Amino acid sequence: MSTALILGATGATGRHLLRELLSNDQWSKVGEYGRRVTPEADLPENRGKLEQKTINFENLEAAGLKDGRWDVVFVTLGTTRANAGSTEMFEKIDREYVVNACEAAKTDDPEHKQRVVYLSSSGADPSSHFLYMRSKGLTELDIARLGYADTIVFRPGFLKGAQRANKSLAETIAGYVTGAASHFTSNAEIHVSVLAKAIMKTGILGSSGVSPAVGATKAGQEDAWFTLIGNKSALVLGQE
Repeated sequence: MSTALILGATGATGRHLLRELLSNDQWSKVGEYGRRVTPEADLPENRGKLEQKTINFENLEAAGLKDGRWDVVFVTLGTTRANAGSTEMFEKIDREYVVNACEAAKTDDPEHKQRVVYLSSSGADPSSHFLYMRSKGLTELDIARLGYADTIVFRPGFLKGAQRANKSLAETIAGYVTGAASHFTSNAEIHVSVLAKAIMKTGILGSSGVSPAVGATKAGQEDAWFTLIGNKSALVLGQE
């Protein structure tokens, strides 16, 4: 049995991932740390192994992330430029908070082989001219440089079934487009519940345990390699 930490459990995918972790016997302890945590009324009945903690990302030393000696760190934390309010705040939340939290959760024990699984986005590229894609691409590389024993990155397509209070018109239209495209390609969209299952599975299996049939690839660059799971691969994992 392993321990799991999830950062970003109140997001569209994170809330499904939290339920998957709590319902699976593989995990002896599940930590939900974040700026806010899931309200008790929204938690499933099988929450006995859940440890919740509200943390300040501006003061991670006081958060005690390292104290949990987490075997697997799941990161579904992120935001948008619109929600953040400015480019500066977007980059702080979407990249700085994520990377710093992953670093803070990494133990100093060289014998403790930890895994980190990060939810990025389709099109992530550190050289992109688009802020969102560039931030995701840079974050991937920054996490891969932290020295975890195993780094896995998911780049899903459109998140079908995502529950957001402030869903935009553009996002609604995109859902119709990717829904139509999904009849012709496996790279267009994925339901958040399926994605959550896939993310949890890789946390258990690790890069070496993922079947070649899934189609995972090696990505990144020198000193920042990671296992990449695209939308098609995530569909395979999540529906197995």
